Amino acid sequence: MKKKVLPFLLSAALAAGMMPVAAGAEEPEKVTLNEVAHSIFYAPQYAAIELGYFEEEGIDLTLVNGFGADKTMTALLSGEADIGFMGAEASIYTYSGGAADAPVNFAQLTQRAGNFLVAREEMPDFQWSDLKGHKVLGGRKGVVHNTM
Repeated sequence: MKKKVLPFLLSAALAAGMMPVAAGAEEPEKVTLNEVAHSIFYAPQYAAIELGYFEEEGIDLTLVNGFGADKTMTALLSGEADIGFMGAEASIYTYSGGAADAPVNFAQLTQRAGNFLVAREEMPDFQWSDLKGHKVLGGRKGVVHNTM
């Protein structure tokens, strides 16, 4: 697992300009990573933190939960975070809003969306059309597509 996780994590740190450590600096580089939410889909990141892979590479990582893309983006823009994990739409909104120095998306964190549809009762023969006429509660405003 280490071989698969480290290239992504190191490329993320390099792309953020946070990696003078490779030249043999004595002090670990402090990096604050603000994630949009805790998610099972970030398990490789959590494993890398717990197994000390960041320390091995000279990175003193602080992980912060942003509790939403808007707050994660705010932390990134204000300098409270060096790297933000969130959906691409947050940087698009920031750029469209006229930010002078809009963040740039540089890495794909997951291969597929980490969304789930959960019902109160089992639906063994579920079809998307079963949602017609029912209320669907999204995780936050704007998450549920408007055609539902």
